[in-house]
Amino acid sequence: MYQELRSLSDSLTRVETKLDGIGQGLTDLGKDVADHETRLRALERARWPLPTIGALTGVAGAAAGVLALIR
Repeated sequence: MYQELRSLSDSLTRVETKLDGIGQGLTDLGKDVADHETRLRALERARWPLPTIGALTGVAGAAAGVLALIR
């Protein structure tokens, strides 16, 4: 009986060790995801002027075209 309890205890220890490893892996994965999220947000913030500049250039071109037609 003692041998069975010892075997169960050893098995439980192995399972706990594996679970700790999985938990550590998930923690590392969470950090990686947070890092990627931060990088994506920075890229999105840096990108916003391009469409705005394009729209302003289009409006300026249309205004110049209208002025050329009027004159």
